Amino acid sequence: MLNIALFGVPGAGKGTQSKLLMEHHNLVYIATGDILRREIAADTELGRQAAAIINTGGLVPDEMVVQIIENTINANPNADGFLFDGFPRTLVQAYILEGLLQKLHTSLTCLVSLEVPEEEATRRLLERAKTSGRADDTAEVIQFRLREYAQKTAPVAAFYREKGTFIPVEGVGSIESINERVEDAIAAELRKTLFNVILLGYPGAGCGTQARHLGEKYGLLYVSTRELIRNEVQEGTETGKQVQAIFEQGGLVSDDVVIRLIERHIESHPDANGFIFKGFPRTMVQAYILDGILRKRGSSVSCIVDIEVPMLELVKRLDERSRTDRRQVYDMETSTIVNRLEEHEKKCTPVVEYYRKHAKVSSVDGTGTREVVSERIAAIVGQAWRSIR
Repeated sequence: MLNIALFGVPGAGKGTQSKLLMEHHNLVYIATGDILRREIAADTELGRQAAAIINTGGLVPDEMVVQIIENTINANPNADGFLFDGFPRTLVQAYILEGLLQKLHTSLTCLVSLEVPEEEATRRLLERAKTSGRADDTAEVIQFRLREYAQKTAPVAAFYREKGTFIPVEGVGSIESINERVEDAIAAELRKTLFNVILLGYPGAGCGTQARHLGEKYGLLYVSTRELIRNEVQEGTETGKQVQAIFEQGGLVSDDVVIRLIERHIESHPDANGFIFKGFPRTMVQAYILDGILRKRGSSVSCIVDIEVPMLELVKRLDERSRTDRRQVYDMETSTIVNRLEEHEKKCTPVVEYYRKHAKVSSVDGTGTREVVSERIAAIVGQAWRSIR
């Protein structure tokens, strides 16, 4: 999901650039000022409350802003992203935006600041006043708004500079040249954005095969907890010895061990474009863990694909695999295969439902040849890749 905030003094050209960005990136536009003016024109209670504040150049209270933005976000659950024009204006609003986007399991991609000298901004606003009919486009109110901006929004810039997502762009010149600078800045930021995919599916659904293929295609680090654990055991590491002892006692590897293995695997591949997770998360606890691992890196889940295969087909595939060198311990008997599929359903179904509620989950028919299934998955993952690249 691509989420952009346009920043800049009144008159910096945020509205003009917003229109161009919306057309190019198919974003939902959120401009608190425009929404409030519509409320004022409709003479709603919210509009009447806002009118007195706006007409004197003041900022509407955060409670009103939150209501406006949350209503817009909730009205667009399938949005590819949001474009915030003139928000956040204060440090408090920056934290509010972080919280609102966290509910969507996403974050602000970048805050683009249109850098325009105060004299130029004043000239633009006075020129606009000749045709706008806006009560706040007067010389006195303009100067007040500029002072308010300088005092209250400087901490916002510092907040996003610290996060590494503040991008200053020269806002003087033709509309086209400014837009080119803005697009270049966004493109550069997106190249730093991690692309993270989760492949969900029952044992035998082919998640491992498809995950490796996608990892190679998009430069994603393949993360399979089962393989990470198996490598530790085979290499005889200290962790591997601990895991082997747990297996011998019939136990399950604890999540703290899994976290260490995933973190170490990720840290050893700093140049990855993102990660593709196979076999993780398997439980609700692991879903929360994954959110934490990604948020630690300023990232989130980009795309989730659930590979659906009929139960009888899964049993058939696993039974056939038991007669190859790819067989697993749990493939050896039909009863064991069925038990494992039932265990998977019990533990993993809540995970799928969790992601369906909080993120986009695309179901894919997993029957057919590997190439056919790969094409189905590629169509979904490719669209998600393009939306953030």
